Amino acid sequence: MDLIIRRAALADSNGLKDIGMEAGHIAAIEPNLSATAREKIDANGSLVTAPFVDAHFHMDATLSYGLPRVNQSGTLLEGIALWGELKPELTQEALVERAMQYCDWAVARGLLAIRTHVDVCDPRLLAVEALLEVKRRVKPYLNLQLVAFPQDGVLRSAGAFDNLKCAIDMGVDVVGGIPHFERTMPDGAASVKLLCEFAAEKGLRVDMHCDESDDPMSRHIETLAAQTHRLGLHGRVTGSHLTSMHSMDNYYVSKLIPLMRESGVAAIANPLINITLQGRSDTYPKRRGMTRVPELIAAGVTVAFGHDCVMDPWYSLGSGDMLEVAHMGLHVAQMTGVDAMRACFDAVTKNPATILGLEGYGIEVGCNADCVVLDARNLIGAIRLRAARTAVIKRGKVVSRSPAVHATLSLEGRPSEVNFRIERR
Repeated sequence: MDLIIRRAALADSNGLKDIGMEAGHIAAIEPNLSATAREKIDANGSLVTAPFVDAHFHMDATLSYGLPRVNQSGTLLEGIALWGELKPELTQEALVERAMQYCDWAVARGLLAIRTHVDVCDPRLLAVEALLEVKRRVKPYLNLQLVAFPQDGVLRSAGAFDNLKCAIDMGVDVVGGIPHFERTMPDGAASVKLLCEFAAEKGLRVDMHCDESDDPMSRHIETLAAQTHRLGLHGRVTGSHLTSMHSMDNYYVSKLIPLMRESGVAAIANPLINITLQGRSDTYPKRRGMTRVPELIAAGVTVAFGHDCVMDPWYSLGSGDMLEVAHMGLHVAQMTGVDAMRACFDAVTKNPATILGLEGYGIEVGCNADCVVLDARNLIGAIRLRAARTAVIKRGKVVSRSPAVHATLSLEGRPSEVNFRIERR
């Protein structure tokens, strides 16, 4: 075989297994695999999982922190204003350079699939051209899915719909929208209808920024679910952010969530950004802002967590670590039960893989030989530690290595080294 990972702990099975990889696929998973391989990794009981997947990101803005100036208030509105100031200064070369640097970070973090929104309101479509070039360059090791995103509103911004259609013709994968940013509620509903009909005509997926607001009357997710049902787009549509649901009354939500489930609309929360930007106008009590993740999961809606931003006009922090995203989501949603914590891990792995429609994803025989070796014993430990990715494998080839985390102590009568792990499975 090409590669065998020995003594791997798997999330869904007891005991340690060997994982054999050949010709870019997982060929065998069993204890004490008798085959030989050109390369071996001894996981020594560490957790091996499928790669991380980020279902919501803005790669056209990433690593632009401080350009043209710093977001002094840290607010969403100043971030939007900053992006408007930066757009005229963008160059394709700089966009590609920053995006490629972020993709390097992603691979090192075991993040091998990203859905990124790309602004199409600039008639030059510089960002579209840049990210299509990045997508071409990273294709051997990172699955990059692009969303045509009319940042300033598809109806509000002159020429935005034509730009969006042009971006799709250029090779962008998914139809995006931002109905709550249109000038009126009726315009927001009209934009959802327009974009969903276009996606249905083209046979494309839809992913809309929806109701990223503290206003409980921002209810475009209802329209999105209804249009999905009307057009037969079940399983191809996603509502991202959905933060207004955190402020809605329970009776309305008791009708809304079943509609989302019936129409097969997925939901993406962005814990780091939602908890930072929402609730800003509140005094106390102060709303958390993130959408109703536990309730959506309980109802059978597919829920993923996205990173959203890294060092851009809206968010000055971040490093491409989806375990940091899961860690924040777990705390904000108070998902500290055993099954709930595992669900938070699923929200940065298999659930976003489903939303992106990734084929061959998972740790099973026949799946793509893509995986991550984590410096942890189990899923909960991985989130707790934001565990180091000691090895990242793409199609059976190691593409990144990191050392396990440990500290050397000089304390009388105590161990000389500590690694922060609890060895119980």
